[in-house]
Amino acid sequence: MAKGVKAAVIGGVFAVMLGGAGYGAYNIVSAVSGDGTGGATTKKSGPPDAGEIEETSENFFAAWEKGEAAQAASYTNNAEKAGALLTAYGDDAFIGDVEITPGKASGATVPFSVKATVTFGGKSEPLSYQSVLSVVRGQTTGRPLVDWQPSVVHPELKEGDTLVTAESAQPPIEAVGRDGSVLTQEKYPSLGPVLDTLRQKYGEQAGGTPGVELAIRHSGAATGEEAADTPLLTLTKGRAGKLRTTLSAGVQAAAEKAVRRYPESSVVAVEPTTGEVLAVANHREDGFNAAFQGQVAPGSTMKIITAAMLIDNGVTSMNGPAPCPDSAVMRSQTFKNITNMRPDEGASLANSFLRSCNTAFIKLIDEEPLTDSSLTQEARERFGLGRDDWKTGIPSFDGSVPAVEGPDRAANAIGQGQVQMNPLNMASVTATAITGTFRQPYLVSPDLDGRQLAQAKGLPAGTASQLKQMMRLTATQGTAQPAMSGLGGDIGAKTGSAEVDGKATSDSWFTGFRGDVAAAAMVQQGGHGGDAAGPIVAAVLRAGG
Repeated sequence: MAKGVKAAVIGGVFAVMLGGAGYGAYNIVSAVSGDGTGGATTKKSGPPDAGEIEETSENFFAAWEKGEAAQAASYTNNAEKAGALLTAYGDDAFIGDVEITPGKASGATVPFSVKATVTFGGKSEPLSYQSVLSVVRGQTTGRPLVDWQPSVVHPELKEGDTLVTAESAQPPIEAVGRDGSVLTQEKYPSLGPVLDTLRQKYGEQAGGTPGVELAIRHSGAATGEEAADTPLLTLTKGRAGKLRTTLSAGVQAAAEKAVRRYPESSVVAVEPTTGEVLAVANHREDGFNAAFQGQVAPGSTMKIITAAMLIDNGVTSMNGPAPCPDSAVMRSQTFKNITNMRPDEGASLANSFLRSCNTAFIKLIDEEPLTDSSLTQEARERFGLGRDDWKTGIPSFDGSVPAVEGPDRAANAIGQGQVQMNPLNMASVTATAITGTFRQPYLVSPDLDGRQLAQAKGLPAGTASQLKQMMRLTATQGTAQPAMSGLGGDIGAKTGSAEVDGKATSDSWFTGFRGDVAAAAMVQQGGHGGDAAGPIVAAVLRAGG
């Protein structure tokens, strides 16, 4: 009889604690049942079983539906962060009447759909979306727990993000292309982050009025810059202001389609005679505008700048000597060419350029009058790179070609070492190479806000003429020929492959021109330049012609 009374008392305590304590309630029942660290039974290990996955997800969903943020968070492996975001879900985003419908689990992964209502200022709108969660074994408790990710609450949320419903920080914009066509995220998906940034920067200047919306507020922690809100749902429409951009609807459509072929790919197209950006597209899960803000090694596309430096400093010329041995040693480090490249000690610069011979450039990089800073000076003074002064209309990285000594001096010359670029930079490099004039790329006219575009002195006419001809030969006879095959008109290109530490496959780079369009693309872990990035650039040039 005494045993029965004791059990009833413990059961009563459990019932009270469960109603108001969340995680603490579990600790009590764990101690009684022996499932926790303080119990007599060893904590469970290994992946959660089907029953645990179902029970944990159901408990999490039930608490979330009731708006019990702390209780729902207690079923995750990061109660602090989960609790903060789930609290904001109701208190800051004003989302209520939540109904969650789980789908069929696949292993430890549970898909689910959410239907809810956003209510603010007397206005309500339905909200629906789908997301997914995974259940894992808690490392310290052995409990089955929801593996916490912000995307559990909404698929577009990332670390540091939160949800807010309020009057929008900036009026909406109607971004239009150079022909007046409206550019929307629905039609051009990868433009979403770009349009958000344009709205943040130019919303007021475009002449619109703000509305009320549910939005993702980004922390900006990943980039160190203030990030534009991402609207999810409009409760009260504002009046959109019209913002004219330099984008070409046709070229943008081709760029969007082309990058979908490969994950982690980015492309930019510019008009060489003006610097106007015709297209910018990315295919990335993280939404990062790598086309404008990426900072990675560009591989042998860098040889355009290196060749310009060699010509400008009188080291050699297009038809001058640039021997291509099997290997070259620079300050005790040995550099080689791609597999199966035939050595040619009598090669000209044009021949070594079109075959992308690394050793030819390595051997010439140490010739008089070149110094450790010669490549840096060429990049800065001729091509406008590495000065942190581009003003494109949205955040961008302007390239980096640091002055270095030793083996990195040679590595920089072939687009490895410490050189960092993105497709915007390399499209601009091509534009400067074929026109001889540096024109800073831009997406929004500087006339709108009076900003000063970057300046550089460009190239001597003779250097530009030689670079353009070498790129023509590369597109018609060299490493870029397969990708550029079938393109008519005046064409030229340069391929590049950049090795990345810890990755078995190199990054694929390609830059080229056709008529009045220059474009560059990067595919991370895409292999040789012509394999992945080449077809992307060719597709964009075809549309731009």
